[in-house]
Amino acid sequence: MNLVVTEQGFTLQHKGRTVVEHSVSKPALYLGIGEGNFDMYRGNFDITDYVTERLPLRQFKVDSFTREGQDFHTIGFYFDGKEVIKIIVGETAESRLKAEFEAIDKSFNRFWMRVAATEEERVFGCGEQLTYLNLRGKNFPLWSSEPGVGRNKNTYVTWQADVLDKAGGDYYNTNYPQPTFVSDKKYFCHLETTAYADFDFTNSEFHELQAWDIPQYILFDAEDSYPELMTNITGVFGRQPEMPDWVHDGVILGIQGGTEITIEKVEAAKKAGIQVAGAWCQDWQGIKMTSFGKRLQWDWQWNKDLYPELDTKIHELKQQGVRFLGYINPYVLEDFPLYDEAQQKGYLATKEDGSKYVVDFGEFYCGVVDFTNPEACEWYKGVIKNNMIDFGLDGWMGDFGEYLPTDCSLSNGVSAEIEHNKWPYRWAKVQHEAIEEAGKTDDILFFMRAGGTGIQGYCHTLWGGDQSVDWCLDDGLASVIPAALSSGLMGNGIHHSDIGGYTTLHGMKRTKELFQRWAEMAAFTPIMRSHEGNRPGDNHQYDSDAETMSHLAKMTNIFVHLKPYIKDAVALNAREGMPVQRPLFMHYESDDESYDIKYQYLFGRDILVAPVYNQGETVKRVYLPKDKWIHAWTGEVFDGGWIDVEAPIGKPAVFYREASSYRTLLDGIKNA
Repeated sequence: MNLVVTEQGFTLQHKGRTVVEHSVSKPALYLGIGEGNFDMYRGNFDITDYVTERLPLRQFKVDSFTREGQDFHTIGFYFDGKEVIKIIVGETAESRLKAEFEAIDKSFNRFWMRVAATEEERVFGCGEQLTYLNLRGKNFPLWSSEPGVGRNKNTYVTWQADVLDKAGGDYYNTNYPQPTFVSDKKYFCHLETTAYADFDFTNSEFHELQAWDIPQYILFDAEDSYPELMTNITGVFGRQPEMPDWVHDGVILGIQGGTEITIEKVEAAKKAGIQVAGAWCQDWQGIKMTSFGKRLQWDWQWNKDLYPELDTKIHELKQQGVRFLGYINPYVLEDFPLYDEAQQKGYLATKEDGSKYVVDFGEFYCGVVDFTNPEACEWYKGVIKNNMIDFGLDGWMGDFGEYLPTDCSLSNGVSAEIEHNKWPYRWAKVQHEAIEEAGKTDDILFFMRAGGTGIQGYCHTLWGGDQSVDWCLDDGLASVIPAALSSGLMGNGIHHSDIGGYTTLHGMKRTKELFQRWAEMAAFTPIMRSHEGNRPGDNHQYDSDAETMSHLAKMTNIFVHLKPYIKDAVALNAREGMPVQRPLFMHYESDDESYDIKYQYLFGRDILVAPVYNQGETVKRVYLPKDKWIHAWTGEVFDGGWIDVEAPIGKPAVFYREASSYRTLLDGIKNA
């Protein structure tokens, strides 16, 4: 750390990089006062801010002191001669640069800080971003929400979703925002806040980080390589555990409709040659039909009417090598047993006057389990352990986490506006601890779409959320790729998506071709899992015809063939924080072109995947970084650069490194 001070300003440097430049004429820090408005409709937020003051803090004073043998600097910022905020700057024991904020004038609730930038710099991250990989040139509001249907204001689907459902979304809407970014200068920057934030990367000289509260601190560090940077980042936020071994043994089939249907479909899939690792039955606790489609009965216990004999059949399936997975979320359905119990014990969020508070989830209402109440957390862990783990479930979708309203009252007394972005972290922690306390961390898989700072050490895997069952770039198959890469750079190295997408609205219907192309991509991700979608009858399913089943069988054969390779990549993620799906620049940092490739990825170190995401496309244009690449289907060797390659259904654009230590295994992809 180096702080250079002059009469007119100061420059803060760390590991040879300029982090902050402040001067009287170009201040790096602003404070203000604002009043935000959060209008939520079924997880979609219309957010506005009325700012009454934004003050540039030009005046400053620097003092230095030593604590436990380490040097620190205190930078006081003044307005009209009065100190309003203090920053304590130093290095952590790990040599990261940390600047802690102390609000002197408590009236300020808006914060802007400018981090030094260069015009050509590229930045990545900010949680899971589905439209952009390189975030330069845009600003990114960071607030956990439904991502929206379509996510592009120029499309018909988004317009329809906005008009009819207030749910169209935009390029920045995401289930998982995080106030952290990674630079192509090989540093990361994290702002520790759970308040609404907005990271603006549009200025050539600085990145402006905004928060609707005074943050706790800002953290920086840099490394010589991206793999080292990933180890550093996950050293801050935590690392995902390795997945259970059984996950690598085939596809997890999304099935609904009851015990008999589940067993029949599993047997038929196996007969068709599909390697089945699990049956994911999200309706294990019952269904609730709405105008949106098939929804679930949110009372987390076995529904004996829909799934008779499941208490014994679940163990028979397991003996056959097929695990059974279910579904849960952090809300309880009004007037059902779990809601009544939680309400009686005071475990639900309330209105400010302590009265009943419920949230509209689309034609039904639910209570919010208050995870700021330790007793409520223990109770909900008990629900998971008793009703799910002890019953025999080997995994589940831990859905939602984004819906915490800003006007409810919580046990810890903290504003729900400040708790909102932390809710996915709290939800992940409850699930992880329930599994850990049951001694099942090595055997149970759960997956979430919502996320936030610190989720990395608790959420075992992310899934990309509710993509549309179409070919649109912002909300279809293609969007899953930058989603996996951006969240991976945040330390969430295990990511997957619903094969075929989920959302069927406004004329969208999943086609056979879309399902097949999605299955091809899924074979080269850490998890294969299908979903029927919200309107199963409108969508092409994995078992709609024999050809689709044969195609899925081939993709599961490839997935299982790659098990040793994938397991090693997953173990590296748990050990060093290296994501399984990686941007090309992770290993080709001197290749300038690789930084702008957002719809291809490295699968582990040695496989390069360029999914087909355009309808009707059979010739794929692919960028290969300079290396010796073998085409998985023909064996042809390429040196790098842009190429056109045949990519018919069943043979996606996949390459592997000639020098790979897994060469014998990878040579076998074409025959798997």
